[in-house]
Amino acid sequence: MPKITQLSQLDLNKTYSYSEYLTWHKMETVELIKGKIVLIYPAPNV
Repeated sequence: MPKITQLSQLDLNKTYSYSEYLTWHKMETVELIKGKIVLIYPAPNV
């Protein structure tokens, strides 16, 4: 698998393992929940 540096390089419908997640050099903040990628959005400033 090529080096992952952007979320657009991943298939959002695929199930990934935690070991794959650890190898990503990602720019966006994401979580892996039950093998699925979930984007994490920052809380709004008040």
